[in-house]
Amino acid sequence: MNSTELAQYLEATNSMYKPWLLVQLRLTKLAEMKNMISEDDYARRLEDIHQDLMNLGEWWQGIEDEVFGS
Repeated sequence: MNSTELAQYLEATNSMYKPWLLVQLRLTKLAEMKNMISEDDYARRLEDIHQDLMNLGEWWQGIEDEVFGS
């Protein structure tokens, strides 16, 4: 699935507010442009995405069913 298809899926399923899926979209977009940017820029962007993912922490604890479905 490319970034356009993933974005359309997120819109169709009303999943744009789910931060872990937005991280997936960012990773997909980064993978698509890997050959168009420098290695340093790629590493910086990947590090930024990783930090955002780590910042999510365990915010979902206690509301797993609500967030992830049953």
